[in-house]
Amino acid sequence: MAVLTFKLNDKLYLRDPQNTQLGQKIISKSVEMIDQLGFEQFTFKKLAEEIESTEASVYRYFENKHRLLHYLVAWYWNWLDYRIELATSSLGDPQEKLKAALWVITQEKKYDPTFEFVNEEALHRIVVSELDKTYLTKWVDEDNSVGLFGGFKTLAKKIASFVKEINPDYPYANSLISSVLLAANQQLFFIDHLPSLSNISKSDPVTKRHEKLREFIQGIVFASIQS
Repeated sequence: MAVLTFKLNDKLYLRDPQNTQLGQKIISKSVEMIDQLGFEQFTFKKLAEEIESTEASVYRYFENKHRLLHYLVAWYWNWLDYRIELATSSLGDPQEKLKAALWVITQEKKYDPTFEFVNEEALHRIVVSELDKTYLTKWVDEDNSVGLFGGFKTLAKKIASFVKEINPDYPYANSLISSVLLAANQQLFFIDHLPSLSNISKSDPVTKRHEKLREFIQGIVFASIQS
């Protein structure tokens, strides 16, 4: 079992997979399979075969695969929140806290051994490719009403609070931060698949891509705050 778990909205699941060996196996293999197959080709039947279990056992944890995707994305935002808390807790200067938060958002994601059952590198690729599927739906208002987007909102609110510390008169802190959180992932998608929509080149080493992404995102944020 992982040493740490996150308290996620109980509407995301029927049984919290973090709390059992099978549940953690479901999460681990789901991340691997969605990363490899894509969300459209991923099914609970295929998942059950991979974990040598039954579809019924998977359905005891999640109502459907869309709710599972919500869970994975929510877990990712909570993990980012956790990483930002580690990066900013000892800092007093709000500008340094904001820079540290943006660094976490834009850095290359690596496996975090604190959470043994999740490959955060693969999970981030899922967020980059599949995030829009969690909210560009006909039932987005219903999902929002039961708090499925709480992880994203909490993270955006935390970073927006750094903006308000720097410039209390800036009127668009929430709009700015929610936009750059999405843009950081969209740019990574554009680099690989729609390169004319980004000035960051796929030919750049991965580390350089993330450095340029950080420069771009940080530039937008601080230019907006100081304007």
